Amino acid sequence: NKFPHHTFQWEGIDGTRIFTHFPPVDTYNCSMKGSEIAHAASNFKDKGVARHSLAPTGWGDGGGGTTREMVAKAARLRNLEGSATVVWETPEEFFEKAQAEYPNAPVWVGELYLELHRATLTSQAKTKQGNRRSEHLLREAELWAATAAVRTGFAYPYEDLDRIWKTVLLHQFHDILPGSSIAWVHREARRTYERVAEELNAIIDAAQRALAGEGSAPLVFNSAPHTRDGVPAGGARTPAVLGETALEPRPDGGYVLDNGMLRVEIDARGLVVSAYDLAADRETVAPGQAANLLQLHPDFPNMWDAWDVDEFYRNTVTDLVDADEVAPGDDGVSVRVVRSFGASRVTQVLSLAPGEQRLGIDTEVDWHETEKFLKLAFPLDVHAERYASETQFGHFHRPTHTNTSWEAAKFEACNHRFVHVEEPGWGVAVVNDSTYGHDVTRTVRDGDSGTTTTVRVSLLRAPRFPDPETDQGVHRFRHALVPGAAIGDAVREGWRINLPERRVSGSQEVAPLVTVEQDAVVVTAVKLADDGSGDVVVRFHESRGGRSRVTLTAGFPFEDVTVTDLLERPLADAVGPERDGGRLRMPLRPFELVTLRLKRG
Repeated sequence: NKFPHHTFQWEGIDGTRIFTHFPPVDTYNCSMKGSEIAHAASNFKDKGVARHSLAPTGWGDGGGGTTREMVAKAARLRNLEGSATVVWETPEEFFEKAQAEYPNAPVWVGELYLELHRATLTSQAKTKQGNRRSEHLLREAELWAATAAVRTGFAYPYEDLDRIWKTVLLHQFHDILPGSSIAWVHREARRTYERVAEELNAIIDAAQRALAGEGSAPLVFNSAPHTRDGVPAGGARTPAVLGETALEPRPDGGYVLDNGMLRVEIDARGLVVSAYDLAADRETVAPGQAANLLQLHPDFPNMWDAWDVDEFYRNTVTDLVDADEVAPGDDGVSVRVVRSFGASRVTQVLSLAPGEQRLGIDTEVDWHETEKFLKLAFPLDVHAERYASETQFGHFHRPTHTNTSWEAAKFEACNHRFVHVEEPGWGVAVVNDSTYGHDVTRTVRDGDSGTTTTVRVSLLRAPRFPDPETDQGVHRFRHALVPGAAIGDAVREGWRINLPERRVSGSQEVAPLVTVEQDAVVVTAVKLADDGSGDVVVRFHESRGGRSRVTLTAGFPFEDVTVTDLLERPLADAVGPERDGGRLRMPLRPFELVTLRLKRG
């Protein structure tokens, strides 16, 4: 353990601190042997100021828990000369004592990076996708069911949503979401995610039809927390027409996509050799490089096939540059690229939507490799010493360099919806709908001494253990390259790609149940309170890491507003928002997360 403390305060991105303890016994399967307890005592890095540590006891990983022998060993260590004293107590009792004796524990700010098990960010792609899509479907179901309940008397599905949330959270347990379970587990998980999607889509469809009414007018429902094509966040209306995209052949082969905001050149190999930001007069792709580059590595970790990827995998790489087909897509304004390698096949569709500064990349992989690692690379002409990676309710930064062993160890890292790199005044985002693992590296070019920052997203692996058929078959991924993106654009595009629009025929537009005026403030939940009271719960946060003052407007009458915790319990010391009729105003600190409960009138 390189970390300098076993007991400390961990500070999150919003400044919140949590009293934290890493058990110095260095195992979660302590059997109460004398040697283990002696190691815990000698290894405890804070023993000069703290006297208590935890020893998680029992056979872990489904092995049966604590045994009689372990209980008996602990009993002999209650008062044994020369040994640390062992007592049974609950975690709550331990933390009360530990915090009381060490109230000013040192503070660690930011990421607690585990230098192990990096492959769990990628193994079992369909399990990862099932989790991500279930999370967003649940958000949609809550939003539209709550809106329909307030507006039309729609029966809010309290019990169904509670059950589905618990099912999705259960599947985040190891080794399910990490992709390191046996094959049966992932087959079962895929079936469960399919049932969850079917149920949630049915709830969403019923709520949206109740809101839209009978009619034939084309309506677009926008579940994302930002206005999209003229459709407000949390509302529905006919979308605006935003222009056109032109597709032209390139003289040297390939095609050019141009929508007046971006001009994207795709060469005869199906690679993006230019993504030009027309407004900024700025090239995105590094000189002499190509983006949308699929790269294949051999993948033979030293231990734990599904769990680990080791740094030496980078020593050998095959660039997949040979294309079977590069041709216009079925819609006439996109480019279709087909590649074959090994026993596998990749089909990509590159598209540039009218009025959008975003190159969409839809990738279908029919994967039949073993012990291989597939990456998608974007070498960017950006000088960045750090990059932003999305996490829950915000983002944090990692260095692009490897000055120290701790930085070098982060050769594979986790993001949620986006990765963002930036020079002052201009940046680039890579957003995704279902991948988590990635790497970011930097090099200095020989020709112009410029810096190339390369973002690579991890698509697929093929370990043999514990599931020898890991990820064999067809997979579909959606990514987008967003040139000229500030951090707010990365946030918006990350939500957008995960919450695609839904089209419903109806007779009336749908106004949002709640509206937030500030783009920096993201509403992550609109729902009815779990207690069945009919109160509306709204959760939002500051998303850019700066100060903001939020103005929230409720589209329904309410009597009172209460600040609550994440479990919808009132926070006694919280300062509530100022009220002006149906408007609520309050300041927000960087990344501050707020939950409001509005009692309907």
